[in-house]
Amino acid sequence: MGPIPLCVLLPMTVLAMVVAVAAEGNAVDDEYTWPQWKVPLVRKRRTVPLGNPNFSAHPQPELSGTCGIECQRRLPATSLDDLEQFLSYETVYENGTRTYTSVSVQGLSEVAAWSGNASSSSRHKREVYGPDTRFTISDKQFSTKYPFSSTVKISTGCSGVLVSPRHVLTAAHCIHDGKDYLDGAQKLRVGILKDKSRRGKGGKGREGRGKGKRRKGDKDQEEVQEKGEPGEKEDRKGKGKGRKTRSRRSAESGKPLFKWTGVKKTQVPKGWFKGVSDGLTADYDYAVLELKKAPKVKHMDLGVIPSVKKLPFGRIHFSGFDDDRPGNLVYRFCSVSEESNDLLYQYCDAKPGSSGSGIYIRLKEPGKKKWTRKIIGVFSGHQWVDVNGNGMQQDYNVAVRITPLKYAQICFWVHGDSSECQVA
Repeated sequence: MGPIPLCVLLPMTVLAMVVAVAAEGNAVDDEYTWPQWKVPLVRKRRTVPLGNPNFSAHPQPELSGTCGIECQRRLPATSLDDLEQFLSYETVYENGTRTYTSVSVQGLSEVAAWSGNASSSSRHKREVYGPDTRFTISDKQFSTKYPFSSTVKISTGCSGVLVSPRHVLTAAHCIHDGKDYLDGAQKLRVGILKDKSRRGKGGKGREGRGKGKRRKGDKDQEEVQEKGEPGEKEDRKGKGKGRKTRSRRSAESGKPLFKWTGVKKTQVPKGWFKGVSDGLTADYDYAVLELKKAPKVKHMDLGVIPSVKKLPFGRIHFSGFDDDRPGNLVYRFCSVSEESNDLLYQYCDAKPGSSGSGIYIRLKEPGKKKWTRKIIGVFSGHQWVDVNGNGMQQDYNVAVRITPLKYAQICFWVHGDSSECQVA
C-alpha cells in the first residue's frame, strides 16, 4: 500500500481528535451526572395494632456507643430476613395510636452493585473543626428561598428537610431514643420559615392588598424567588395589634418567623429500635413525618449516589437550626473523610439542633444540562463511635446515607405505592 495523501490523512486525524475529545468530555460529564439506579421494591405484608407509646423518653444531645464504620466491618453479612425485619416499621398517629407493619423486599439482587467503598485513614474530631466555617443565613431573602426553604425545624429540637409537598425526613433519634418515643413526640410540630413582612402598609389582605400600598423593595424580593416556587400566603388570623407589632418587628430585624404545622403520622424503621439490628442501629437513624397540611414550599427529592468521595470535589451540603444560633438557619459545606455502604464521616461543623438535616449534593440530570440538588443522606449529628468494636470510643460527625433500599422504603412511605419507587 502506498503513502496516504495528506489531503486524506489530515481530515482523518482531525476526526480522531474530535472523537477522543468527545469521549473524554462524556466521561467528565458522567462524573457530574446523577446515576440512575434500579431500586428494590419494599412491599407491605401485614399491619397490626400495638399499644399506645408511653412518650417517656428524653432527647439526647449526643449519641454514644454507636458501632461505626470500622466496627461494622467485623459484623457478619446481613441476610434478607434480617433486612426485612430492619425495614419493617412502626407508625404513630396524631391521636397517639400505634401500628407495626412488616415488609417484604423484592429485587434485591438487582442492586448488588451497591458495594463497600474504600475509606481513608484521616480522622477529625469534635463538632467544630478549628475555625468555625458555618454560614448564618439570617437574611429572609435567602432563608425563605430554595434550597434553604426546604429545611424545617422539628419541635423536639432537631432539623429536617421536606422530601415531598407534605413529608419531612429527619433523624430517628429526634423522635425515638431506641426504647420509647420522646415526650415531645406526642404533639409533634414542624416549623417552616416564612417571610411575614410582605404585607402592605394597610395590613389588610394577602401580599399587601387592600388600602396599603406595596412597600418599596417587595417587587425586588419577589423577583429573586426561584422560578417554579409557589408564593407564600399570609395567615389571615390574628389581625390584632400584637400581631402587627410582631410582624413589623420581624420586618425590621430582617428575620423570618416560623409557621408551625402539626404532624399527622410518624414512621420509624424497626432497625433503629434497641435489640433489633444490634451493631447496625446507626444505619437506621432516619424517620419520616407526614404533615397535616402541605406548606407552599418547594421540596427536595431523594437521590442515590454510590460514592461521595469519588465525586468531583467530594463535597456535601446541609442546612439546619443549630442551637448556638437560635432563630437562625445555618448552612455549611465540607468534604467527606470516610464512607461505608450506610454511613458517612464528614468534616462539617455542626452543633446540636442540626441533627436530622438533609445532606445534599448538586449534579446534572441524565441527558440534560439542568443541575439538580438531591438529598443523599441524613445528618445524625455528633456521636461517640465504637471504632474497633472493643468499647473504646471516638467522637465524629456522622450521617446516614440514602441507599437503594432506604430510598425504596422512604419512597414507599411517601407515595404508599412501591410501584412508583422503582428507579432512583
